[in-house]
Amino acid sequence: MTLAERIQAPGPKKILALDGGGIRGMMTIEVLAEIEQLLRRELHKGPEFRLAQFFDFVAGTSTGAIIAACISSGMAVPKIREFYESSGKEMFDKAFLLKRFRHQYEDEKLAKKLQGVFGEDTTLGSEQLQTVLMMVMRNATTDSPWPVSNNPFAKYNQRDRKDCNLNIPLWQLIRASTAAPVYFPPEVVTFALGTPNEYQFVFVDGGITMYNNPAFQAFLMATVEPYRMGWATGEDQMLVVSIGTGTSPKANADLAPDEMNLMYNARSLPAALMYAALNEQDLLCRVFGRCLAGGDLDREIFDLKVAKGPVGPSKLFTYIRYNAELTEKGLKNLGLPTIEPTHVQQLDSTNFIAELQQVGKAVAKQVQREHFKGFV
Repeated sequence: MTLAERIQAPGPKKILALDGGGIRGMMTIEVLAEIEQLLRRELHKGPEFRLAQFFDFVAGTSTGAIIAACISSGMAVPKIREFYESSGKEMFDKAFLLKRFRHQYEDEKLAKKLQGVFGEDTTLGSEQLQTVLMMVMRNATTDSPWPVSNNPFAKYNQRDRKDCNLNIPLWQLIRASTAAPVYFPPEVVTFALGTPNEYQFVFVDGGITMYNNPAFQAFLMATVEPYRMGWATGEDQMLVVSIGTGTSPKANADLAPDEMNLMYNARSLPAALMYAALNEQDLLCRVFGRCLAGGDLDREIFDLKVAKGPVGPSKLFTYIRYNAELTEKGLKNLGLPTIEPTHVQQLDSTNFIAELQQVGKAVAKQVQREHFKGFV
């Protein structure tokens, strides 16, 4: 079955959305491992089963884009885990001292790793991708978020266009989605390569857009008319599974106004905006979807599992959210009181991969067969 045929095939559709979060993607991988095992049992499949056979659409931002592309390519979760375990420290290769005023890490090793996994010449339009794949990046040239997909019906994916997105190397788009400012240099992508109209855009990490959690944007791409996928909505027609890389809110009851200087804002505002954005995507999914799993969003609206929304008692899709709070209290609630929160809160915590895996396995205990009822 071609991708176009899979998009147009009748029956319920399943979307998987993966947050950004650097090496904290190790947590996501452990949750995915549990989902893969559960689906294998429920569908009576053997070890050859892959998540790409269940999910029709996989979306990811930053580290989520790497994992999403692996899944869409038909890679088993243990293989993705092995890639992160063996390559995590290499991907965060310290930049030369004088360059650290611009970025902390070099990108050559990360680019080589991505080329090794996906192929240097594999493009976004490759048949290697078995599902719809969406990756979010920010186009710094045009100052706009870019959710790029391999959807063959999309306007900028038409093969008769000189600048067809499907011709761009897959590894380079993944690299663009992971180009976190401060951490990595931006990625320059050439469009309409080899034509008189050739031009370039500069991209940075999609995590600094509203789509570090890409779940609701994936739903929109699947259903809004201009994207031309036209999937049916309904609680029994669409499943959206969203996996986070943990949150680490830093409440400071003793904060004084005069402490909020330029340095404070430079350090705290990017993280604050990303946290607000992923919460907004999660909130939208719970309002328009029927939420089966997910922690409290705040102390006013809680988890919205039983609340009615503007679409009435019947929602537009079934929704599942797996995530964790990486604070002392949150880790204790996961049964991990001995893990130091600062070890698992940083995007580049490559020295604590084993602890991130422990957190991921604890979050994976939230995965229940009832969450997938009606879709297996």
